[in-house]
Amino acid sequence: MVKKEINSGFSFGLTSGVITTLGLMIGLYSGTNSRLAIIGGILVIAFADSFSDSLGIHMSKEAEKGTTKKKIWNATTSSFIAKLIIALTFLIPVLLFNLNTAVIISVIWGLLLLNLLSYKIAKSRKQNVLKRMGEHSFIAIIVIVLSGLIGKFVANFFGTF
Repeated sequence: MVKKEINSGFSFGLTSGVITTLGLMIGLYSGTNSRLAIIGGILVIAFADSFSDSLGIHMSKEAEKGTTKKKIWNATTSSFIAKLIIALTFLIPVLLFNLNTAVIISVIWGLLLLNLLSYKIAKSRKQNVLKRMGEHSFIAIIVIVLSGLIGKFVANFFGTF
């Protein structure tokens, strides 16, 4: 059963790392077009949000009756490590490429990670792989589009202050 908590924490951390980091990156990119803001945002997500999500997983597992301390800490730790590492990977294209290219690479990278996880989950549950991948990609794309629109709204509305 220890593997169950590790897989749960890892899956949560990877998914949250991709969705949260991409949302923030796209919002900041469309609102500021600032490499510095995006780097700072990624670092904040990588550390502060990794701790926050891990505490959420920790408390959620504590609320489950019969969950041992070992299971709780396995889920907490795997969630933290996965989110931290995944979020930090989005720094690489921002540091190596021009911002426009870095954002495109980051979206592709994020969707690739989500689809690999979706594939693994669908296969293990004997579900339709394409349906799972499509569903999860669709949600990610909604987050990306909304984040871009929010970034533009903030730039247009609050940029005059």
